[in-house]
Amino acid sequence: MIDSELQHEQEYVAKLYARLDALQREAEQQLDAVRLLDVGGNHQGRSERDTFARIYEDRIVQLREVDERLAFGRLEFAAEADDGEDDGTNGSVLRYIGRIGLRDENLQPILLDWRVPQASAFYQATAATPLGARARRHLLSKGRRIIRIEDEIFDAALLESQTKELQGEGALLAALTAQRTGRMSDIVATIQAEQDRINRSDLRGVLVVQGGPGTGKTAVALHRAAYLLYSHRDRLRSSGVLIVGPSRSFLQYIEAVLPSLGETGVVLASVGQLFPGVEATHDDPPAVAALKGQSVMADLIARAVRSRQRVPARPEDLEVNGDRLTLHPQLVSTAIARARETGKPHNEARVTFVKNALAALSRQWLAQLTDAGNSMDDSDLPMLREDLRSAEDVRIALNTAWLPLTPQKLLQDLYARPQWLAELTPDWSPERRALLRRERDSDFTISDIPLLDEAAGYLGEYNIADAAVKREAKQQRKRDIENAERAIENMQVGGLVDAKSLADNFAELGDRATTAEKAAADRTWTYGHVVVDEAQELSPMQWRLLLRRGPSRSFTIVGDIAQAASSAAASTWKEALAPLLNGSPEVDRWRLEELTVNYRTPSQIAAAAESMAVAHGLSVTPSRAVRSSQWPIEVVADAAEAVRRDRALNEGGTLAVIVLESGIQELNRRLTEEFGSAVGLGPIGLSRDIAVITPQEAKGLEFDSVVVVDPNAILAASERGAGALYVAMTRATQRLYLVSGGTLPAGIFREAE
Repeated sequence: MIDSELQHEQEYVAKLYARLDALQREAEQQLDAVRLLDVGGNHQGRSERDTFARIYEDRIVQLREVDERLAFGRLEFAAEADDGEDDGTNGSVLRYIGRIGLRDENLQPILLDWRVPQASAFYQATAATPLGARARRHLLSKGRRIIRIEDEIFDAALLESQTKELQGEGALLAALTAQRTGRMSDIVATIQAEQDRINRSDLRGVLVVQGGPGTGKTAVALHRAAYLLYSHRDRLRSSGVLIVGPSRSFLQYIEAVLPSLGETGVVLASVGQLFPGVEATHDDPPAVAALKGQSVMADLIARAVRSRQRVPARPEDLEVNGDRLTLHPQLVSTAIARARETGKPHNEARVTFVKNALAALSRQWLAQLTDAGNSMDDSDLPMLREDLRSAEDVRIALNTAWLPLTPQKLLQDLYARPQWLAELTPDWSPERRALLRRERDSDFTISDIPLLDEAAGYLGEYNIADAAVKREAKQQRKRDIENAERAIENMQVGGLVDAKSLADNFAELGDRATTAEKAAADRTWTYGHVVVDEAQELSPMQWRLLLRRGPSRSFTIVGDIAQAASSAAASTWKEALAPLLNGSPEVDRWRLEELTVNYRTPSQIAAAAESMAVAHGLSVTPSRAVRSSQWPIEVVADAAEAVRRDRALNEGGTLAVIVLESGIQELNRRLTEEFGSAVGLGPIGLSRDIAVITPQEAKGLEFDSVVVVDPNAILAASERGAGALYVAMTRATQRLYLVSGGTLPAGIFREAE
């Protein structure tokens, strides 16, 4: 019977792959046909051709990415319950569930996308609440071959015809105990009911998903993004979805998940990558990062920008074409006032300032010339204004009064000019100001990124010509919509793309940027939805930055307050979300969902980590580990010895050595000398057998084995050291080693023994 069932499923899945291959060939043929179109020298025709080519290219990529485990489940319904026809199997109708939806040549559904409402029973049905399903079958595959099937029976009438051999250890447990690869895999085949309910919740508003280590927060966040992109395609196609993670290592770890679910139009970024043109990879010392993360920095930046609009203390003499003019403070003050009345950002309002200042100076010069006996009148004012505009003394004076600035220059000056900072912060202590002091050529840090973005909001475009180009681009986009509607009709692809999305993609020949690529390069881009992982780490200034990226306040926020290790982090979600919800009419109406089952961490490791956390005052979200591991926690005296012990087990899998930043280079050198190319540092380590990373880089990751170097040092490194140690200890799916030459931190010694 087992062989017969396997053969039946293999034949059906083979039919699905045949259809997938046919659709891919069809898309390739359509792409070839579009590329061969003769559009002549017509710009619009070239734009349409390239846009349609990109659509077919994206479709081909999508079909290739979902090849692995295309179909992973099957639901069996009673024919009358499903309003379908009997397929000849016990009076039941079968519905197959997969990564994408497929229809046959007659447009009949042969595979349901996991995100459609009809597939929800695959994740939510239980024996007590079967949701109309008689049985659920898991299809476990390798490549395109079905290697095992497992059934869950909800209808007692089916038990007699079922064999016990088809009821194995469960797809979930198999996935949990599988070796890690250094890349996160999707959980689309094993989503649990509480996770599925969160995935399918409303797009609107702020959803907070709280859960301890190993409860699947990141997996839920990514699958929710895929679900929203599918269910709200029209709204999110042109605006996109932003997923913010805690580090580059984390982004590298998760980058394959969404493509495997058929979604590629997503921007993945860490906070350090959210200001175009600057990528910050390191942060400031805790005390400095804490100060830069406070909301008072927004007020400081606003004052800094306004202070660059300065009225001279006394009249200034200017030389223009051999004549001497006097620039009076009142003239500058009036020009500044009129510029501020526009409400525009600093650089854009400067145009009004210069225009008013030159107009007043030209009238003053005209009066001076006529008083000297020159025959001139108002018709000469334009000529005088141009002479003033090009005069060096005038340029210097007006720039001194109102200098155009970039965010980078403003921040560099703020840090490198202690006297200016003191003028802006009269109520700060010298010690507090000293935290911001650094050389002008220092690299920007992760904590600087929100400050740069804040400054950019006050400053506006540095190049006014660029601003004009952007305005023209918006007007052109409106005109393109009409052309797009005609193009869709001509190409007969009405169900494949809408006019708005097509118009968004019209561009000059050779500009083939996707929505995601354009969004990542545009600081002013606003996303339709924002997903934030490890959100407990964010400072108020970082939340302000994210609010500018998602002003509609459509957010999925996942994290665990107990794992907060940043000195700028909040201690409650209400406190953390205050900058995000400030001014919103729904300020107290954010939704909280909690994940309570620990799928990743073996029970003995989870117990030790939670005991340590509680002993150091952390508020831990209680969770239940679904399994234990055969290996007890080991305490060793040396990191290299811990690695040797683990590799000697011949269990394979990935191993992470977690150590503070101060010791990472030396430890990496020692381990590389012994284990060679198997060792990698930071993000590179995720592609190696042995990764050497910091507690911050470890956030959101998981490994078969983890070596935590000097737990006491991690604990003492900052006031949030307990959170960092809690994170480090809970990255292991099988084995945990603690490297210590003495007493372990309170709370874990008993468990370790």
